[in-house]
Amino acid sequence: MRLMLRIRQRAAGEEIVVSASNKAAIEALDAWPAWPGGCVVLVGPEGSGKSLLAAAWARRSGARGIESARMEIEYQPSSPMLFEDADQSRADETLFHLINVAAAGASLLLTARTPPKTWSTSLPDLRSRLNAIVVAQIEEPDDLMLEGVLRKFFGERSIRPSDDVYPYLIRRIERSIPAAKDVVSRLDDLAATGQREITRALARQILEQEDSTLDLFD
Repeated sequence: MRLMLRIRQRAAGEEIVVSASNKAAIEALDAWPAWPGGCVVLVGPEGSGKSLLAAAWARRSGARGIESARMEIEYQPSSPMLFEDADQSRADETLFHLINVAAAGASLLLTARTPPKTWSTSLPDLRSRLNAIVVAQIEEPDDLMLEGVLRKFFGERSIRPSDDVYPYLIRRIERSIPAAKDVVSRLDDLAATGQREITRALARQILEQEDSTLDLFD
């Protein structure tokens, strides 16, 4: 798959870990430019890697980002477009126009946390288009992805933790890419302070500190 091969290469300091949780979404993006209706919605929970996948597609396609559906845009039907967090916008007429431009020959990638069939709209024509849009679904990060991103974040810091650190963290941290990055950063900081190796015991110390902090707000 072309996109999978491209996004595995480091670009802008990032690299995507491929697992069962995002493989179908990557395949859907890799089908560009042969998207039905010229439009795909990339759907996934917060921290699942939507923006990273969208950025990889934008680099490949030369898409220009749309910061807000409410902004004035000179539409260019031949220019691919990327509009993130589309489910947070209620500019129905602009979104309707973007989808029509995509169907006329451009390409449009939307990202969202919720599927388009659930988006509220007062425009019947937009409703029908949202119901028909192709959805590329990213699931909650699975164990394989979490281990992959943990290894990536440790590797970026030239850290080689003991092997039992990975399953220990995977069972206990929030299942998101930002959470994995955060725990690696905190482990690195704590290990550097005491000149210690990163082991399961150190990981337990970090997570127990977090639990103690949360208890203060119970």
